[in-house]
Amino acid sequence: MNKTTKMLLLVLLAGTLLVATILTFVALGVGHPVPWLLVASLIGIPVLTNWHEKRNFAVWKDEYSVGIESLDEDHRKLLSLINHLQTAVHYQTGELFEKEALNEVVAYTKYHFEREEKMLEKAGYADLDAHKELHKKMIAKIDEFLVRYEKEGHEALVDVALYLKCWLVKHINGTDQEYSALLQEKGVH
Repeated sequence: MNKTTKMLLLVLLAGTLLVATILTFVALGVGHPVPWLLVASLIGIPVLTNWHEKRNFAVWKDEYSVGIESLDEDHRKLLSLINHLQTAVHYQTGELFEKEALNEVVAYTKYHFEREEKMLEKAGYADLDAHKELHKKMIAKIDEFLVRYEKEGHEALVDVALYLKCWLVKHINGTDQEYSALLQEKGVH
């Protein structure tokens, strides 16, 4: 279901509940519980919608830190860019905003990978080739999403944003944590 349809259904539901609330207050009075249940439902809609939407956004947690401030800053920036893309996915932002958000996250991801790989090479990271391969696979997957976005438009962004969010958090908490001690030991920043 696209954003416009979701929003239209949400507005229709809220409007119907509002009319039902007013009519039940008039018909049943202030002392009856039914109109108050409808008021609670009216309040609950935006609260639940907001909660549901926030689940789509990534939040930096201290446990994501790899102990290297420059890489942590890159990871925070990537999360921010992914959230920017999530905004494009979940709100009526327009094609220009969507493309800009997608291009920014792709460009910064590539920049970050190059920077990280140079640091790992400088430190003599034993699993550098495997780490580079993970990066290559991720970039290839993103390139697939870019092609899909060009064909399908906005609908493809939902999968892109979810993939990027999940992949980045998993990557930071997994393989990026493995090199943390080495970079700190070697003084590579």
